[in-house]
Amino acid sequence: MIDTHSHLFAEEFDIDRDECVKRCKENNINKVILVGFDYETNRKAQEMAKKYDIFYPTAGVHPEHCDSNYLEKYNELVNFIENNKVYAIGECGLDYYWSQEFKEEQKILFEMQIKLSIEKDLPIIIHCRDAIQDTFDIVKKYKGQIKGIMHCYSGSLEMAYEFVKVGLMISLGGPVTFKNAKEPKRVCENIPLEKLLIETDCPYLAPTPYRGKRNESSYVKLVCEEVAKIKSIPFDEVEKVTTKNAEELFRI
Repeated sequence: MIDTHSHLFAEEFDIDRDECVKRCKENNINKVILVGFDYETNRKAQEMAKKYDIFYPTAGVHPEHCDSNYLEKYNELVNFIENNKVYAIGECGLDYYWSQEFKEEQKILFEMQIKLSIEKDLPIIIHCRDAIQDTFDIVKKYKGQIKGIMHCYSGSLEMAYEFVKVGLMISLGGPVTFKNAKEPKRVCENIPLEKLLIETDCPYLAPTPYRGKRNESSYVKLVCEEVAKIKSIPFDEVEKVTTKNAEELFRI
């Protein structure tokens, strides 16, 4: 299995990161995409990838870090990826949940990172919260060029189909295991397995039965189990296909 979205560099893991990596290997999770979202975490992802052989780092600027200095942050990102090996651009995207103060700047910065991913021939990892239509309006302009992931997808099935048509994959995380998560389960049931990925977004969004506690990459196995249950197919099939999807997308 591959956890396609992890923040195992976070301080929440400083006390037991070695044990977390060990649990990954014990659960047949041999690759983890370590997702950066600002200069500091982009740097941390690189450091961790040098220390642990299962980590594959990315770099991006998260919309929550977008402000009036977005151009400076973008140029910093470009310089960073010129000097470091990354497997994707992102996490980036749009987030109107906490604030809409820099809404237009978010859109510009997101589109710049899409263009960068196309230029560098890298997948893009897209964060979208309370901004589904604006996100789609931007990505659809790059249909046929863009490749990447709608990370921890929380939108409707109808919109999921549209994102897939554009060329993106749908990634499911802990929320698909929640009892009341009707739409994520509907998305899981109906989107073809060949277009799905699994993730944790750890330390956030821990799956059942760990909901509300610290998440970790080894729990991606629980997401895999839930996808198999919803689709009424063997666990091994979900494991095999989602792993193949991730390996091809990230070229790992």
